Amino acid sequence: MLKKRIIPCLDIRNRKVTKGVKFQNNVDLGDPVEMAVAYSDGGADELVFYDITASAERRRIDIEMVREIGKVIHIPFAVGGGLRTLEDMYDVLDAGAEKVSVNSLAVEDPNIIGEMSRALGRQNVVLGMDPVRTDDPACPSGYEITTRGFREHTGMDALEWAKRAEELGAGEIVVNSVDADGTREGFELTLTGLIATGVGIPVVASGGAGTPRHLIDVFQQAHADAAIVASMVHMGHYTIAEIKAELSAAGVPVREKW
Repeated sequence: MLKKRIIPCLDIRNRKVTKGVKFQNNVDLGDPVEMAVAYSDGGADELVFYDITASAERRRIDIEMVREIGKVIHIPFAVGGGLRTLEDMYDVLDAGAEKVSVNSLAVEDPNIIGEMSRALGRQNVVLGMDPVRTDDPACPSGYEITTRGFREHTGMDALEWAKRAEELGAGEIVVNSVDADGTREGFELTLTGLIATGVGIPVVASGGAGTPRHLIDVFQQAHADAAIVASMVHMGHYTIAEIKAELSAAGVPVREKW
């Protein structure tokens, strides 16, 4: 049985790790390089770094920061935010990242997914999505894709977009629920399960993790392949080792350590 992955997410703004609730009221928490080392040494399976203001500010990602992180950690990591061209993505991989994540760019130009897949390899291409609940009949799944940090609504159905992205060449999808983001009240199981059972590529649950029980639920009930954690580990409520111990006790297969 494939092991479930635990992935700390570091949202970065002005070279600081930051965290908010539903994409608002962010508070700075620490240095991304130092936190990356702590999670790498502490048993995380992967890391993901999002430059959360790069797309909205229409600027390039901080490649020097990516390079610094790549030099000091020993686990795979993905990078997103501010990636506009294939050259940007090559630079990120050359700096040490294993995967590149696109979100707003892919919505603007879906063909970039195929270009990335052909140029970089499908396994390196991650589609990030920020769905929000909606009653709009144009979104039959009940979830609409938003972009630019929940600043723009697209009218696109989340499940339809996930399926299209898979067809275009995405190798993995991160489903970040806007409604659950930062609440620590649990993952959006309906949304995650909808995407996880609707596509044939790995799905990473994101948004709402507050206790190990929430991860158990998203793995066992919503069939996620991996789960992103942020506040619950950034604030010191749980360590990666403690989370994995509870998952293992509940019968969820996890990797002990790299």
